[in-house]
Amino acid sequence: MSDTLDHSDRPWLDPDTAPFIKVDGITKKFGGFTAVDQVDLEIFRGELFSLLGASGCGKTTLLRILAGLETPTSGKVWIDGVDITQLPAYERPVNMMFQSYALFPHMNVAQNVAYGLKRDGIPKEEIVQRVGQMLTMVELSGFSKRKPHQLSGGERQRVALARALVKRPKVLLLDEPLAALDKRLREQTQFELMRIQEQLGVTFIVVTHDQEEAMTLSTRIAVMNEGRFIQIGPPTELYENPDNRFIASFIGSVNLFAGHTLTRNNDLYTIALNKHDLQCQIEHTQHLDNGSPIWVAVRPEKITLSTTPLAGEGLNQLMGTVDDIAYTGNLSTYRVKTQSGDIVEVTHPNQSRSRGSQLIADWDDTVYLHWTSADSVLLSE
Repeated sequence: MSDTLDHSDRPWLDPDTAPFIKVDGITKKFGGFTAVDQVDLEIFRGELFSLLGASGCGKTTLLRILAGLETPTSGKVWIDGVDITQLPAYERPVNMMFQSYALFPHMNVAQNVAYGLKRDGIPKEEIVQRVGQMLTMVELSGFSKRKPHQLSGGERQRVALARALVKRPKVLLLDEPLAALDKRLREQTQFELMRIQEQLGVTFIVVTHDQEEAMTLSTRIAVMNEGRFIQIGPPTELYENPDNRFIASFIGSVNLFAGHTLTRNNDLYTIALNKHDLQCQIEHTQHLDNGSPIWVAVRPEKITLSTTPLAGEGLNQLMGTVDDIAYTGNLSTYRVKTQSGDIVEVTHPNQSRSRGSQLIADWDDTVYLHWTSADSVLLSE
């Protein structure tokens, strides 16, 4: 999502733009266990921001702190310039959509959506108007009299979203909102969620463990591990320019080669791979001494696979044998065993339809792997 925004829609790049949500030094301990460890975070108005990480990393605890369902051990939270750290959940300008959706089974769709407005004492005429507008937005106008058990998973998800948004919160918190949906419906609903968020302009914060979901939805992503943020940035930045091996491995698939630096010419390093008779050239802005241990990260789709060697010897070319092949329709994935015994993964798009094989190499074929200097990343940790 973020990759289509122009520069004016990237407020995190403008030092003069104040954050809409500010998390300052938040820590949460449960006895001797630290779930969230001194995290700082700035989220800007209108972002669709994702907290991404494996189970137990602290992302849901942080979301519950923002919602007022957990009290931080230390630190502060501001929303729109107001310190809300000690405010109870019902006084915060936020609403939360839970993973289970938590719809009332005895109420129909319209009654579920209207529930929070009735509790707040909103006049009946206004409730009818706001519920109708929200059901139109989530494309459920014709479902207002149905009960939750008469709806599909995707329809229940949209009812829960409408109920959360009808109160017009400044911030909507979503805890694994698509986890209960099957893959096809989840992919479809991701785009519906983006459409609704863009129409309303409400700041969304999504907790998810699904990398693909976070990459599709988000203006920016904060990757968490053991209660801390490892890297925060737009999807393309995390994927194409990971800060370390953890991010490179966690976001998508990657091939990692251990090596060490040989020479440096301005920002262009020559790298020797430890287990291969190969030198690579990679741009890297940080200073590294000659002989420094490093890792070279190359995404599977950046590697060209050929049954004949490419012109030129040495740089960025490995020879190996096809050890395994997976055909998944749009892609073929090749696992190539190099002369050192390492397995390198290569993906190749199946771009044309033919009656014959789509494979560019077969099992046990000798193949050559090549990638450009610009398509690899040097990691020092």
